[in-house]
Amino acid sequence: MAIRNIRQENDEILRKRSKEVEVVDDKIRELLEDMVETMHKYNGVGLAAVQVGILKRVIVIDLYDGKGPKKFINPVIKKKKGEHEVEEGCLSFPNQYAKLIRPEEVVVEALDENGKKIKVTAKDLYAQALCHEIEHLDGILFVDHMIPGTLEYVENNE
Repeated sequence: MAIRNIRQENDEILRKRSKEVEVVDDKIRELLEDMVETMHKYNGVGLAAVQVGILKRVIVIDLYDGKGPKKFINPVIKKKKGEHEVEEGCLSFPNQYAKLIRPEEVVVEALDENGKKIKVTAKDLYAQALCHEIEHLDGILFVDHMIPGTLEYVENNE
């Protein structure tokens, strides 16, 4: 396991579309573990493989709710329900936050780290994180659909 470098906002790779994972193998599982470790180091809720420079359709999410990190391979949003205004940040945009509209609930289909099909119904923060990370896989960033005038830079006092 290793901490990977997170690509920052002006890195052109963040605008590229990630490729489907053809085979779920030990290399993909190692990537998932590294992504979880990297996400935890930077206190993120989610991370997409493209953010660590890998153009694969792989994301991880941890809501820090005691249930542990969730891993998704080739995730697809199948259904969206409702919408609400949320505040959002991104590990590729350190200390920047904006308001945007996200679905209140989503249904996502994907593969788990063993290549088994999974289907998840997620609400609120979980739904928000899934939408955010899945958009990364298509080269879409949260600033692309923020509510105009809501982007803020917050000083990090660490």
